[in-house]
Amino acid sequence: MATLSLVVPVYNEQEAIPLFFEALEQVKTKIENFNFEYWFIDDGSTDNTIQTIKELNIKYDYVHFIEFSRNFGKEAALYAGLEHTTGDYIAVMDVDLQDPPALLPEMLDGVLSGEYDAVGTRRVNRDGEPPIRSFFSSLFYKIINKISDTYIVEGARDYRVMSRQMVESILSLQEYNRFSKGIFAWIGFKQKYIEYKNVDRVAGSTSWSFWKLLKYSIEGIVSFSQAPLLISFFMGFISFLIAIIFIVILIVRHFIDPGSAINGWTSMVVIILMVSGVQLLSLGIIGRYISNIYMEVKKRPIYLARKIK
Repeated sequence: MATLSLVVPVYNEQEAIPLFFEALEQVKTKIENFNFEYWFIDDGSTDNTIQTIKELNIKYDYVHFIEFSRNFGKEAALYAGLEHTTGDYIAVMDVDLQDPPALLPEMLDGVLSGEYDAVGTRRVNRDGEPPIRSFFSSLFYKIINKISDTYIVEGARDYRVMSRQMVESILSLQEYNRFSKGIFAWIGFKQKYIEYKNVDRVAGSTSWSFWKLLKYSIEGIVSFSQAPLLISFFMGFISFLIAIIFIVILIVRHFIDPGSAINGWTSMVVIILMVSGVQLLSLGIIGRYISNIYMEVKKRPIYLARKIK
């Protein structure tokens, strides 16, 4: 029989894991002629998450886990899980049950039909989330889809079922700075999305703060667009043109009225601050790209595992 591998990144989710496993075991009964394997990736949890996973591993021979040596982030956990799966088809899910397990049979059928290489999910609303987070999330998708050649579906989740061929293509991209939503879209293949309404967490609280989400969105923009560099260039070019215009005005004024004095400390300070701000902003943008290059050329591993079983 074919095997479906479930990749489940976890971080401080000791309360949600038993509920998740129970829900998936119920869904298993609706998927015939398939073996299941679970891969839980513990991303350096500080609670009893790894102990909970180990208990399942002892009880069920199809439950496996990777214990990171420290917190490497969800992107590293996703990569590690995909790297160790052995299934013919692979599903990526969150453990908090915000990814409805009931959709799994339909998603798998879409891939089994041969019409699609991946069937993913997207949320059509964000009920229950802070309005400020929803606003910036929507803004992020609008910005990145305007400045990037890679189209990312708004509201797309990591929750998806993929063919082995597609997973191997993802693993071939061994970049250190990873943005999976962009990678899923960039590799192509035939994909479709199933829409669903937002579901609250079954237990615990999210580890994604506003600041973490902001950094993650910046990583996505830097990874899949060169537009910030072009913006930096144009700002510098415009500042240069303005400076040339003022130089010409000053020279002409000098010859027309040699005795005139140029007054205005305030205007001078404003001009200096504006030009300096443009320079610092440009350096910051360039520095962010250089930072990514620096991390890539060091060739550090994407993750380090303390135990794999």
